[in-house]
Amino acid sequence: MQIYGIGIDIVDTKRIEDSITDYGDRFIDRIFTQRERTYCGKMRYPAPHYAVRFAAKEAIAKSFGTGIGENLNWTDMEILRDELGKPYVVLSGDGKTFADKHGITSVMVSLSHSDNHAAANAVAICD
Repeated sequence: MQIYGIGIDIVDTKRIEDSITDYGDRFIDRIFTQRERTYCGKMRYPAPHYAVRFAAKEAIAKSFGTGIGENLNWTDMEILRDELGKPYVVLSGDGKTFADKHGITSVMVSLSHSDNHAAANAVAICD
């Protein structure tokens, strides 16, 4: 196992909440997959859950060394939870293509959020 790259990001939860309020579905649909929207939408206060996924996607892009754009789109990265609540990443589209091309076999993420901030780190792994 070898580390391809690491990334970290922190987001102001209010910024994400304001984007949801100002742009609604246009913002949510551009950034989040249907499964992410379903999960976050079930929460009493969805903004922190959206914010931590936003931070995770930024951290993944940093671990790939690409940023978000030409090689990696927002919805190419999906942040889900297993039956125990552990977050995991599903790559698709350009994100999967990039990972396959560079030998990235998995991406590990750690998420944390409070009322005001959401933070995530990501480690891209090559086997």
